[in-house]
Amino acid sequence: MFQLTQAATFEQIVKKSRFLAIALPIETEEEAKAAIAAHGDDGANHNCWAWRIGAAYRFSDDGEPSGTAGKPILAAIDGQSLDHVVVIVTRWFGGILLGSGGLVRAYGGTAAACLKAAPMVELKPTIEGMVSVEFSDLARVKARLLSVNDLTIAEEQFTATGADLTLRIPEAEVGAVSQLVTDLTSGRAELKFD
Repeated sequence: MFQLTQAATFEQIVKKSRFLAIALPIETEEEAKAAIAAHGDDGANHNCWAWRIGAAYRFSDDGEPSGTAGKPILAAIDGQSLDHVVVIVTRWFGGILLGSGGLVRAYGGTAAACLKAAPMVELKPTIEGMVSVEFSDLARVKARLLSVNDLTIAEEQFTATGADLTLRIPEAEVGAVSQLVTDLTSGRAELKFD
C-alpha cells in the first residue's frame, strides 16, 4: 500500500467539459469530509469524490448517473494501491453529453492521471509497543530508537523515575528493537505489546 506525501492536482478537457482532480492525504473520515467541503466548487456542475482509509471507503456521483463518477474514482485509488487518500473530481459541463462510458472514462481517467503524478511513499505495516525507561537510560535509548528506519516515538509520558515511550515499530524490526532496548538498559526496561 502507498500513501500520498502531499496534495496533487490534474486538469483536462474532455469534449468541452473541464475536469479538475485534487488528491489529498487524510487520516480520518472527518478529514475527508472537510477536504470535500473545502475543495468542491459551488459554481461547478458536479463535485464527485471517493476516499479510502484502510477497509473503509465512500464515494459520491454528485448528480451524475449512478456508478459513472464515484466508483471510477475509487477504482483509480485502488488501482494505485493507495490508502488514506481522498480524491475530488470537479466537472464544469461543456455542452456535450459524454454518455455513461464517457463519464466513467473521464472521471476515472482524470483521477488516475492525478494519482499517477502524485508523490507517494510505501506504507509499511507497524506494531505499537510501549517501554518504560529510567531517566539514566532515556537519552541513550531515544537516540538509538530514532536511528531505526521508519520507527517513530508516538508519545512520551514522563513519570517520577523516567518516561513511558509509545513506539510505532516496523513489523520487520520488532525483534531487533526489543533486543536493542534490553541491551541498552541492561535488562532494566523491556518492550511490551498490548
